[in-house]
Amino acid sequence: MTSLATTTATTPAPGLPLHTMSVLVRNQPGVLVRVALVFARRGFNIESLVVSADPVNADFSRMTITCSGDPETLEQIIKQVAKLVDVVHAIDHTGQSVVETEIALIKIKAGLHQRTEILQLAEHYKAKVVDCSASSLILRVTGASEKLDSFVTLLRPFGVVELVRSGKILMTRGPEIT
Repeated sequence: MTSLATTTATTPAPGLPLHTMSVLVRNQPGVLVRVALVFARRGFNIESLVVSADPVNADFSRMTITCSGDPETLEQIIKQVAKLVDVVHAIDHTGQSVVETEIALIKIKAGLHQRTEILQLAEHYKAKVVDCSASSLILRVTGASEKLDSFVTLLRPFGVVELVRSGKILMTRGPEIT
């Protein structure tokens, strides 16, 4: 399984809580599809999904899945995912003490007279300019999903040309295994 990162907005649907779970899986073809089907069958939309091979043991990969929906239904989904053959464990991290982050690349229309204001915003959000042309800038920003949402909102009036977000990754604090 190769590294994969996709995402949509990480703001939950109105009235539905946002959940983040991690799933440790054996690195086998079709595992991602089988996990995603469990969510689809229950009518859950996956808000973001990040999959990466374990750097210590290439036989395993970790999935970080963010979704919104009813907590009772999610509990059933986690139980069903955990029963899949190639799944080692599945954990809902909602309410746990975790370190989480996300990364975004944002391409903005930026004429010479707009750059000062854009660069001031970038400095405030600790974003880095990773590419610069006569008519655009590409900024890289990392942090909590809410921080990225706020930064993108402030940049929209300048003209966001492209936006790519990694999806949330997390790790539990302390000695607990994620």
